[in-house]
Amino acid sequence: MWTAFTSDQVRQAEHALMALVPDGELMQRAAAGLAAVCARLLPGVYGSRVVLLVGGGDNGGDTLYAGARLAARGARVEAVLAGSRTHEGGLAALRRAGGQVIEAGEVGVPDLVLDGLLGIGGKGGLREPYATLARAAAESGAMVVAVDVPSGVDSGTGEVAGEAVKAQVTVTFGARKAGLLVDPGAERAGIVELVDIGLTPHLPEPEITALTARDVARLLPAPGIESDKYRRGVVGVLAGSDRFAGAAVLAVGGAVRAGAGMVRFAGPQDAVHQVRARWPEAVTTVLKDDPVEEVGRVQAWVLGPGMGTDERARRIAAEVLATGLPVIVDADALTIVANDPGLLRREAPTLITPHAGELGRILGADPKDIEARRIEHVRRAVEELQVTVLLKGSTTLVAEQGRPVRVNTTGTSWLATAGTGDVLSGISGTLLAAGLSPYDAGSTAAFLHGLAARKAAEGAPIAALDVAVSLPDVIRHLRTAANMDA
Repeated sequence: MWTAFTSDQVRQAEHALMALVPDGELMQRAAAGLAAVCARLLPGVYGSRVVLLVGGGDNGGDTLYAGARLAARGARVEAVLAGSRTHEGGLAALRRAGGQVIEAGEVGVPDLVLDGLLGIGGKGGLREPYATLARAAAESGAMVVAVDVPSGVDSGTGEVAGEAVKAQVTVTFGARKAGLLVDPGAERAGIVELVDIGLTPHLPEPEITALTARDVARLLPAPGIESDKYRRGVVGVLAGSDRFAGAAVLAVGGAVRAGAGMVRFAGPQDAVHQVRARWPEAVTTVLKDDPVEEVGRVQAWVLGPGMGTDERARRIAAEVLATGLPVIVDADALTIVANDPGLLRREAPTLITPHAGELGRILGADPKDIEARRIEHVRRAVEELQVTVLLKGSTTLVAEQGRPVRVNTTGTSWLATAGTGDVLSGISGTLLAAGLSPYDAGSTAAFLHGLAARKAAEGAPIAALDVAVSLPDVIRHLRTAANMDA
């Protein structure tokens, strides 16, 4: 499992470690790791041109010492000194190794640019001259490597309040920073390389984590020798309407292909007809004015995709949420609970799966503000609603009271198409019915959903149903890899 920390937590750990090692040792460890990553990225160190964008803090010192190491191996290293002060030891080392100082207008077209303008303490958008240098790096066409965190990205939240460096690779020291995993910062960070400088024993318990493929493989339910469809989990799906019958097909598809022992679907006649045609495995019920319990025995409910928000839909939602069964609350059901938050006051496990607009309606917040500060708002939602929250978006977060916020690291921009959220609800419902907690079900479902989308897309447009169809291959691959690692 990956862990991530705020800038304050990292600084405290650094201070504790610095008290135990010689002066300057941590900077040399960071510089050595940074130089090693840059050497791998260059087509060849000798003769390559590397430009350093150097700020005035320790981040600039790391950059200068790394540049000195590259210069000693034959690279042509040039530094733009942008800060009001410069790390004297780092600059002297660069010059001894043959590096030079240039003006901002001389950046030109290097092989690699190192962004050492601001460190983990940087807040707000880039000001001049840093903003001009960030644009020059982008326009150079060179690979941009951020030192610790892209300048202009809030390392603790991922917020980008103005101009910021866009890196292809970020080399971060000692621990992952939360803002490198959460958009919009994650998009600016590119691939994150972690350099171990010895901080781990001094770090606190993480407030941000991310599941790895191995973690997900361990969490996935697997049938035993004596398993039957009931032991594997029966998920009930209440979805679809005359206008949105396809939502029912997609939610049921996500549940079926994620491995449910049985899917019981209930909805209007047209939705039932379409579900039967596409997923004959599902047990279907035309739901008129009958109580939901007539659907039959289930171990968890998926509530909301395409079901509408009229009085009939509200009655169904209230009835399901009054049960003692675990419930996934999605789509139209989120609109219903936004208008009647008391429906979420229940003892049974509850996972809500809003995107920023839906969460904005529930919290009375601006969706743009939610997207800019995702961690803050998902924590607020958990605190106010007392449920588990899966906040969908370019970075999906799963949060629960007293647990670290889990960041999902899978997915693709091709997921931004109608119906993919319905598939995610079905996957989550299957995992919840199989016995996973809402926290584990939501984060495992998000991981699988993202991987399945990548497999289905492979760089091309996809439809939501493609994601469901790709699930078994993804699960097979995860299990096979986990068995090989064991």
